[in-house]
Amino acid sequence: MALLALEDGKIFAGESFGARGTVCGEVVFNTCLTGYIEVLTDPSYKGQIVTMTYPHIGNYGVTLEDLESHQPHVTGFIVREYSKTYSNWRAQGSLEEFLKTHDIIGLSEIDTRALTLHIRQAGAMRACLTSEEAAPDELVERARAFASISEQDLVSQVTCSQVHAWDDASDPQWISSMHEQPPEDLHVVAYDFGIKHNILRCLHAHVRQVTVVPAQTTADQVCELKPDGIFLSNGPGDPERVSYAIQTIRKLIEKDIPIFGICLGHQLMGLALGAHSYKLKFGHRGGNQPVKNLETGKVEITTHNHGFALRDLPPELEITHINLNDDTIEGMRVKGTKSFSVQYHPEAAPGPHDSTHLFKHFVELMK
Repeated sequence: MALLALEDGKIFAGESFGARGTVCGEVVFNTCLTGYIEVLTDPSYKGQIVTMTYPHIGNYGVTLEDLESHQPHVTGFIVREYSKTYSNWRAQGSLEEFLKTHDIIGLSEIDTRALTLHIRQAGAMRACLTSEEAAPDELVERARAFASISEQDLVSQVTCSQVHAWDDASDPQWISSMHEQPPEDLHVVAYDFGIKHNILRCLHAHVRQVTVVPAQTTADQVCELKPDGIFLSNGPGDPERVSYAIQTIRKLIEKDIPIFGICLGHQLMGLALGAHSYKLKFGHRGGNQPVKNLETGKVEITTHNHGFALRDLPPELEITHINLNDDTIEGMRVKGTKSFSVQYHPEAAPGPHDSTHLFKHFVELMK
């Protein structure tokens, strides 16, 4: 027996799997059909209890090469049906074993459609998940007392502790096959706001040297590394809580070094130049978001994982992409510079690879 209590008083009951205990976080949903291990290990989910809308989860087990970071970052994991058996020639263990190893509480056998519809109508909210004996009213109060996403600097909890080079020889075949030429003799400095491994692999497939730096790294420290380009990564939480990065990015844009930002990096670039951010009602999380390129008119299906967006862009920023579902800003460039950003994930793990060409565009700007 396990319970999920939302801050508005709604209660969902089901069965527990994985670790046991009680946790609080923001409950959200992801619409991907596959890729649950990538979702679990994406640092952008720090502080969140993730619900998978696809009903059958766990049937292909866990493959450690597919992790997007060294450990899971979700607070809790909710599925309609957990598959106790799995079949996959690459699998190295079950999903439940993985959750137990990393002390992540799982909840299954609940109506995830009803939960998803409730989140869509009421919005993403704080929740308390438990596999222990507890009174529902007490769990609701614990959810209400928990700090909201906008009250926390989650980036500082997931960023790396020191500067290091990325040189992973285990690049998946789909990454190595997406470009025909050998890596360019260029150096990219990548800010780790919660960066995913496949982003680093995509960068490394295009340039010879990738250096990862902590989120608090100053503009002067980055310039000392003599980068040909700077990458601003994805990450968790409210971008306004990462004020130190906003100030740094403002200085870096003035250096006239090509800058490529995605997801949180996109939001931070916007805030650095005077745009405003706001919290989406239930966010964009999944691999089926249609994005239109306003310059070419083409539409790409993209992967998203964010709960905030930009608005009120200043004249220096030009909108290049929009979301066809809700017209939110999906891409922009800084006029008169070689800096650009997108809200979605061009590395798309999991998800479609329609937007991997953006890495090539970044390389061309550096060249």
